[in-house]
Amino acid sequence: MTLATQFSGRIVMVGCGSIGQAVLPLLLRHVVPSPDRITIVTADERGRAAAERFGVEYRVQPLTRENHRAVMEPLLRPGDFLLNLSVDVESVSMVRLARELQVLYLDTVIEPWAGGYTDLSKSASERSNYGMREVALQLGRELGAGPTAVIAQGANPGLVSQLVKEALLRMAEETGLACAQPVDRAGWAVLMRDLGIKAVHIAERDTQVAAGHPKKPGEFVNTWSIDGFVGEGCQPAELGFGTHEKQLPAEGRRHGYGCDAAIYLERPGASTRVRSWTPLAGPYHGFLITHNEAISIADYYTCRDGDTVTWRPTVHYAYHPCDDAVLSVHEFAGRNWQMQPAQRLLMDEISDGIDELGVLLMGNPKGVFWYGSRLSTHEARELAPFNSATSLQVAAGVLGGVVAAIESPAMGMVEADQLDHRRVMEVARPYLGPVVGAWSDWTPLQDRGVLFPEDLDPSDPWQFKNILVR
Repeated sequence: MTLATQFSGRIVMVGCGSIGQAVLPLLLRHVVPSPDRITIVTADERGRAAAERFGVEYRVQPLTRENHRAVMEPLLRPGDFLLNLSVDVESVSMVRLARELQVLYLDTVIEPWAGGYTDLSKSASERSNYGMREVALQLGRELGAGPTAVIAQGANPGLVSQLVKEALLRMAEETGLACAQPVDRAGWAVLMRDLGIKAVHIAERDTQVAAGHPKKPGEFVNTWSIDGFVGEGCQPAELGFGTHEKQLPAEGRRHGYGCDAAIYLERPGASTRVRSWTPLAGPYHGFLITHNEAISIADYYTCRDGDTVTWRPTVHYAYHPCDDAVLSVHEFAGRNWQMQPAQRLLMDEISDGIDELGVLLMGNPKGVFWYGSRLSTHEARELAPFNSATSLQVAAGVLGGVVAAIESPAMGMVEADQLDHRRVMEVARPYLGPVVGAWSDWTPLQDRGVLFPEDLDPSDPWQFKNILVR
């Protein structure tokens, strides 16, 4: 696999944690031919071994609101690529800087400056992903046409938006719905509506284990960025809120500004669980962790008659991390959301397991349809060094987004849903393991028994009240 046009600029990568290390070998394999065309700027030493292995320049220089311009401006020239894979570095500041310097840009999440996720001087709405997305979209409108800046393109958010489009086309084919491939946002929304989709889960079950290295008391263990997971887990739980929903959940709140495609709950995502399903795991309880794609997908697939919203799906993340991470979250909550003194990122000690990451589309008469990646740790290690199954799925989405930006360098600021899903998937697919689709008759009412029957709405299984765990 090669790019249609070899990238001639330099790449400056901000951050080199688990995802930066995962992406680095893919960039050298597919995007730039020489390590002297990549510079890493990061806050600590975690990625130095990977950089030294490939001969890439590695600078330890934490970026802040005060110094980011002074650090970054000397490193970037027009036509270069600013790849932001960091935590605690504000995305909108980096997008603005990229535009001023006339460079391409991509990040994997709309990130605030350090402390932004838990800044109690701001309202829950202001520190939500919805609030940060609205600020980013306003910046995009302000900047207008110019070099491509892709926001929130990793695995999720990112790759799952491309998976939704592939899933819709598969469902249309397999249910006999005659349709041409949509050519614009309105066409995709009509296709989802015509397929009867009421709800979409980003349904992920991580079964990776580190045999002989169980979680210890006072330790947070995870298969990807611990800082990233804890940060988003402490944000309010969020979901795109569909037009089929009959009522707000008890703790649900609307934002009162912006696109109005989503709501938030007055509780952190790491303490909120939802029912979902994947083909290998079957039914499970996942955390309703806030993610940008829950809002962007709900917004993208909205049907309107003039200014009136006529149809929109409910969309949210339903995440069951590896079992050690579940224990870590439980302990973290018990410590009143005070971080454990020790953290351990699982990489080399992972002995087995897969990350089953996909999208679950619900409401079609044929049943629910899950479509996604089943990547094992063993296959990930064969495909690229410095990777687990989880990190490589993110890295694949980043690589696809980088290629899309290079090949369409004048899109302005765009979200994952606006990229050419075919090209992104073409680039990413070799690193995703089996990409499969599966139908099921599962509903969130299945085998519920008689516990708390007042919480159920049997007239419509896809009501959020049936999916939320009491």
